[in-house]
Amino acid sequence: MSLDKIGIAKRIAQEVQDGTYINLGIGIPTLVANFIPDNINVVLQSENGLLGIGPFPEEEEVDADLINAGKQTVTTMAGSSLFSSAESFAMIRGGHVDLTILGAMEVSENGDIANWKIPGKMVKGMGGAMDLVASAENIIVAMQHCSRSGDSKLLKECTLPITGIRCVKKIVTDLAVMDVLPEGGFKLIERAPGVSVEEIEAATEGKLIIEGEIPEMQID
Repeated sequence: MSLDKIGIAKRIAQEVQDGTYINLGIGIPTLVANFIPDNINVVLQSENGLLGIGPFPEEEEVDADLINAGKQTVTTMAGSSLFSSAESFAMIRGGHVDLTILGAMEVSENGDIANWKIPGKMVKGMGGAMDLVASAENIIVAMQHCSRSGDSKLLKECTLPITGIRCVKKIVTDLAVMDVLPEGGFKLIERAPGVSVEEIEAATEGKLIIEGEIPEMQID
């Protein structure tokens, strides 16, 4: 059984390391804030000018002035700070964000990412993605393995406009967890509960590297 968006976010939360500064992109990545383990102390950054994002608010906690980059209302942690977008991007471009978690439309076997534009469709802009993928040391992508039409989104080469090249380190999809190897290729690390290796192979256009037995993801 493939994972839903919550399952993907829960699995990515397992990758979070204590004491790190993390930027969460729009979409599935914003859900990760709800599943960071209690024994892990991290600082979540939003490029619209917030350091110290907490979980999504309960109805009685909603403050319309506190939003993330996806315009969703959020809470703040003790010690959080608010600042301008210019200062936020200075943090990003200065290399002060340890981990970026992004959504993607396509990822290539070399770690290229396309996540900001579909030709012919109106978009407001690329947002902060290009700065984030050029600056963060570690980039994890949260995405669906295939498009709604059933086409693989893990490709030999991206077909959509590129956001960044050779930058993605790990991918968590509804079917699998994969590392992107420096020499190219998706190395299969884990599979979603009930999903076979053969299903993952069939859904992956790019080079898929399989070594030994592939365990199922362990998600609470």
